[in-house]
Amino acid sequence: MTRASLRLALFQPDIPQNAGTMLRTCACLGIGADLVEPAGFPTSDRHFRRSGMDYLDAVALVRHASFAAFEAWRATPWRDGVAPRRLVLLTTGAALDYRDFAFRPDDVLMVGRESAGVPPEVHAAADARIAVAMRPGLRSLNVAVAAAMVLGEALRQLRAAEVVARPPSASQASAPAPAAAPVLKQA
Repeated sequence: MTRASLRLALFQPDIPQNAGTMLRTCACLGIGADLVEPAGFPTSDRHFRRSGMDYLDAVALVRHASFAAFEAWRATPWRDGVAPRRLVLLTTGAALDYRDFAFRPDDVLMVGRESAGVPPEVHAAADARIAVAMRPGLRSLNVAVAAAMVLGEALRQLRAAEVVARPPSASQASAPAPAAAPVLKQA
């Protein structure tokens, strides 16, 4: 299933409530998560645990001591010898709208620190940079909201690709076509 391979990476998060919310989202959607440390708070912090509630135990979380450790993990073959996973950076500085991006099941979507985003070396390592389009003059969305929006679009695209690639089941092939909706005439 594609959800199991799609991942969300949090780069040195600053705010425990946002990190907990994103990890809870991953748990509920069946998406793996990566925490690139150091975080700006103790990950046992009560706000972090409270935001993630009991969902934190349900997320497949991998902790990386540094960005270099994350990159070493990303380069490791993960499925059928396929490596590396594609790093897709969510950034306000990107020109490409996330709705125009073609997501793949092996993508790792990364969000940066709330206070500073990611450093230049992370930008340089990214295979793609995408943004959530916003009204001019506004700085940014909450990082957890932006992550949820982009994850939703990635899952939508990946589900659509699965449906197209999957042959119809016997019950679908023999089912009668739905009746056409009645045409309403105007007087």
